[in-house]
Amino acid sequence: MTRRKMTLIRIIPCIVLAAGWVLVGCNANRGTDGDGGGRKFVTVGTAPEGGAFAPVGNAISNVVEANKGERNWKVATQGTKGTQENIRKLAAGELEFGMSNAGIAYFATRGEGAWGKPFEVRSVATLAPNVGVFVTTAGTGIKSIADLKGKRVVLGPAGAGFDYFLKPLFEVHGLSYDDMTVLNGNYFTASDMIADGKADAAFMGGAIPIPAVTQLCSTQDVVFIKFDDDAAEKLTKYPFYFTVPIKADTYSDLDEDLTGLNVGNMQLLTHENVSEDVVYNFTKILYQNRDEVAQKHPAGKALNPQNAVRNTGVPFHPGAVKFYKEEGIWSEE
Repeated sequence: MTRRKMTLIRIIPCIVLAAGWVLVGCNANRGTDGDGGGRKFVTVGTAPEGGAFAPVGNAISNVVEANKGERNWKVATQGTKGTQENIRKLAAGELEFGMSNAGIAYFATRGEGAWGKPFEVRSVATLAPNVGVFVTTAGTGIKSIADLKGKRVVLGPAGAGFDYFLKPLFEVHGLSYDDMTVLNGNYFTASDMIADGKADAAFMGGAIPIPAVTQLCSTQDVVFIKFDDDAAEKLTKYPFYFTVPIKADTYSDLDEDLTGLNVGNMQLLTHENVSEDVVYNFTKILYQNRDEVAQKHPAGKALNPQNAVRNTGVPFHPGAVKFYKEEGIWSEE
């Protein structure tokens, strides 16, 4: 046997052993607060650009990182496809926190629809309403949700899970996905498709103002499609729907006040397996520095005593509950 082969035989077991210790260390680190030795990497999953999840997730991550004090954390964001991927990554232990639509998470925690099984995600904070609007252009003649029948409508990115909250919404307006040609794309893509005449209308949602709607108004004569007056009343069995007023001039093409519909609050999620200490301290740092989040994005204003603990049908993590009780804002109702 050559000297080179003998050297490799000695080195390879060491490499395998070292790799094993690294994997064990990474897995164990999820359940600690990073003060027991190694640095704690705290990752927040966001979403594609165009909506509010990405900038709000970045704001949350940056504020917690800047105010962590001596805590041995490295807080950063990870771009994802949005709520559904964040929920799956949380379950797989690939994220500690993730941005979410409460409507999609509602069904995930119950294992309904395509989820197949319950996912044990937990709420950390209820954020801004995810205000849904449908937009079109003046030339289409579309004025109501019923007018979408037979039209080409962009209903979010493929696989993003928008159908969880859009299908019930269409049902109370007497429509189904089969009544229209469903197109997929993120909000900016939807804006481009409308401008290029490749789509007749699009759903867009998020914290107001929605960047992609603002952009579309800058280049097109945008018409905001109205919901039926009793739509929200027909959806009361779900805790995540409610009306949200949108003031005139929020967008350049909005000449009068409009009633938007919350289709599931933006929320910050974690998983039940993330340690109570990690969630408690993350929640505390975030909430106590919420004004900084609001300075980075208007949606940060929703981190207030009334809204942060709002029940959207997704159970809160015990670490978050512990902090909110100490803060005196938690309600057992």
